[in-house]
Amino acid sequence: MPSFPAPAYPAIRLRRTRASAWSRALHAEHRLSPADFIWPLFVTSGEGVEEPIASLPGVSRWSVDLAVARARDAAALGIPCLALFPNTPADKRSDDGAHALDPDNLMCQAIRAIKDAVPDIGLLTDVALDPYTAHGQDGLLDEAGYVVNDATVDALVGQALNQAAAGADIVAPSDMMDGRIGAIREALEAEGHANVQIMAYAAKYASAFYGPFRDAVGSRGILKGDKKGYQMDPANGTEALREVALDIAEGADSVMVKPGLPYLDVVARVKDAFDVPVFAYQVSGEYAMIEAAAAVGAGDRDALILETLMAFKRAGCTGVLTYHALDAARLLNG
Repeated sequence: MPSFPAPAYPAIRLRRTRASAWSRALHAEHRLSPADFIWPLFVTSGEGVEEPIASLPGVSRWSVDLAVARARDAAALGIPCLALFPNTPADKRSDDGAHALDPDNLMCQAIRAIKDAVPDIGLLTDVALDPYTAHGQDGLLDEAGYVVNDATVDALVGQALNQAAAGADIVAPSDMMDGRIGAIREALEAEGHANVQIMAYAAKYASAFYGPFRDAVGSRGILKGDKKGYQMDPANGTEALREVALDIAEGADSVMVKPGLPYLDVVARVKDAFDVPVFAYQVSGEYAMIEAAAAVGAGDRDALILETLMAFKRAGCTGVLTYHALDAARLLNG
């Protein structure tokens, strides 16, 4: 940061540019727009089905036909991309997560339906086995219950190809297996999906903030053990830079830090170190805390939404995955 001579008051009054709304707008260093948001949507079975999620007030699971309606809402507000997550029925889950490879699973149904109805909206799809495994882990288990890396990567490659064939624009591996970005990139190129992007969950932490999400996809009650053997230790920051460097080298088009607000230091370090698009996921626990605070009058809900989203931009984010995307877009559109 450049050094400046000692300020001479009253010649220098930093409050001058803050004195009026027009001046504050003129001098703002960062700006929010609906184009900064990716809206996560949970997809469930059936038709005409909305299932409110108790731990995520205001968020629901939607059947495919209603997810299409939500995509139209997002496009009308200028939100450029949706992130899809399936609530796989229990009878479709298995130890090997094989339903992830089914071209007619909920994820693929939703991709095709939304692309048919709203072709210009981007679709980001989760690449991980936890919505499909009976044990709730993101990968395949050995006899000791350890999540094995290389066999899991093979399954993830098949899952990514399945989603790309259905019409996904961005595949987003969230599993934290070593080497999966390179393997997926190579497979996408070989199968003619050169323009399908990879957004790597490069720095995904073993966080306590994921609880409501696990309710939403139906894995909280079935998860055996924890995910500390592959997701990152919240104590580590420098390790995140190593993870990001590897994913970029393997062909990631963009990288993600998850969770969001508790890890803004990591976002800033990644942005400073690498000249690539950096995203953050404002995860379910963060969303739920804002809603709980607003519900008891601890803060103005609209202001809390916009201030936290601005914090991501200030830290260096290109964009944010947030359950508040629709609300924020409406506020910004006036």
